[in-house]
Amino acid sequence: MNTLADDDALLAAMAGGDRAAAATFVRRHAAAVTGVAHHVVRDRALAEDIAQETFLRVWRAAGTFDARRGNAKAWLLSISRNAAIDLVRVRRAAPLSPDSVTDLLSSQVALSAPDDQLVAEADALEVRRALERLPEEQRRAVLLAAVAGRSAAEIGAIEGIPLGTAKTRIRAALIRMRDALEVEARRGL
Repeated sequence: MNTLADDDALLAAMAGGDRAAAATFVRRHAAAVTGVAHHVVRDRALAEDIAQETFLRVWRAAGTFDARRGNAKAWLLSISRNAAIDLVRVRRAAPLSPDSVTDLLSSQVALSAPDDQLVAEADALEVRRALERLPEEQRRAVLLAAVAGRSAAEIGAIEGIPLGTAKTRIRAALIRMRDALEVEARRGL
């Protein structure tokens, strides 16, 4: 297969089982495919694995490519992006339970007196209750941000949602928690 062949011709040859066409196609697009995957997963080794999976998918589906619907590179890069998103979804961080958050909060406080321990436990219990009252998607977002230290962009990728939605969930959760904790504080006075 001629290395100057266009992508459409390479895909057609790949559909017919031409390994030389596949090798040319991979060499031509490996960097772009890996770059798209890396943009989603932020891990070079993982992006390279996704690139391999992408080219395997392309090899299997080369016969389904229709040049009338778009160009080959756009089709290839969308496969790469989807493979990366699929992996992120599979590896989605499990949400922490309120008990886990309470344990984390309690273990980070250096206490000197038994009264301080009681106050810290009461505060942790209030935070736990406020977390339990949040809708599941808001609870996951705020825990990923506050406990796991994830950015809104990372939360968006993990949850498979737009960046703006991730920011909204975090902000809404924090507002609800603040309001709930203020109510608890007024009750305690």
